[in-house]
Amino acid sequence: MQPELLPGFEATVERVEYDPELPASPEQPHPFVYYITIRNGSDRTLTVKGRKWVVRAENGEITAVEGDGVVGCFPRLEPGEEFSYNSYHTTAGRALAEGAYLAVTEEGEAVLARIPPFQLIPPQA
Repeated sequence: MQPELLPGFEATVERVEYDPELPASPEQPHPFVYYITIRNGSDRTLTVKGRKWVVRAENGEITAVEGDGVVGCFPRLEPGEEFSYNSYHTTAGRALAEGAYLAVTEEGEAVLARIPPFQLIPPQA
């Protein structure tokens, strides 16, 4: 059974910052820190189990990243609670990032919250 969007379970990109002090490879020299808040505005208790990111580079290259939890945690969110965190991603140039969080209700139903698209634009781009 495919997970479905749960009304009230949502993610907000609070801000994105270019941070040249972070580690980056020569192939992807532009590091960006993103700050996200995951909110449970539903009437159900949720545990965030994973995430999937899709990053579309200006040159057409697409990178998909999936993983368990969120920054090493599996946040349990009661109705009305939220979880905020930051992480980072590196790019070769301009890119668009978006994705989704997967959570499970106490009844075992898998649900999704979309991560809205946001731009990763290096200062010289």
